[in-house]
Amino acid sequence: MMSGFSRSYAVGLLAGATLLTTAACGSGSAETAAGGKPEVVAAFYPLQWLTEQVGGSDAHVTGLTAPGVEPHDLELGIQQVTEIQKAALTVYIKGVQPAVDEAVDAETSFDAATAVTTLPASGHEEGEEGEEEHGHEVSYDPHLWLDPARLATVATKLGERLAVADPAHAQAYKDRAAKTAGALGTLDQEFAKGLSNCRTKSLVTAHEAFGYLADRYKLKQVGITLDPETEPSPARISEVAKLAKAEGVTTIFTESLVSPKVAEVLANEVGAKTAVLDPLESRPSGDYLSAMRDNLKTLQTALGCTA
Repeated sequence: MMSGFSRSYAVGLLAGATLLTTAACGSGSAETAAGGKPEVVAAFYPLQWLTEQVGGSDAHVTGLTAPGVEPHDLELGIQQVTEIQKAALTVYIKGVQPAVDEAVDAETSFDAATAVTTLPASGHEEGEEGEEEHGHEVSYDPHLWLDPARLATVATKLGERLAVADPAHAQAYKDRAAKTAGALGTLDQEFAKGLSNCRTKSLVTAHEAFGYLADRYKLKQVGITLDPETEPSPARISEVAKLAKAEGVTTIFTESLVSPKVAEVLANEVGAKTAVLDPLESRPSGDYLSAMRDNLKTLQTALGCTA
């Protein structure tokens, strides 16, 4: 069931989409509305950031999910569905937003999860079906953007897809994709170095969004719950508390878009503090690179890492 906040957001989307449709009225295509540039739709923030980097000045990029909104809560209005259908390319990750999954067309969409090796969906008593609690069952963890190395691979593939969609600027897309992949490669090296020597490798999080980051940098993710909107059972809290105490965990991570209540309860139980670790599902105050570097600093402090 949608929260009141989500319902209000859906209404806002309809109004905003109506304005877009009015602006494009009589153009006959999304491309004309953008001054001849191909319209590219990105499902939510990290994909929007990546698409803007690769698309550059040659593409008109639109994000479907507004800042401050949980991507999983997104519902599409008729105008937004039309926008997706008219787009030269829609960039998304299957399993994150069921409404987008249903609206995209295989010929004009790019599922970023198909560009990389995915991790299996984790499971414990709160949700043995992986991401099914978000309304669309998938067999893998979709949070791949939290591994810079995998996102670099996605950037390269996205450049190829944009080159096909807009052949006149093919080389420019590929060049920007290579530059973006390079920046992500540098970020990956910073994480690898910064997390190589830590007092603990246990990453206790409000919900299990950091599997790819943990996998890449040899950390152990322990999520209190799979779904940020689901209350964990007392048994699950007790289980995580026992592990946190045994491994000397000093910080329980929460998120900016999720209530810190559960994390605070657990922190009080184990004598730890809380800190925000951004899963980057929504636009941060800076951009993807700066937010990830902030995450690195937070992790280094919480895990007791030394250079």
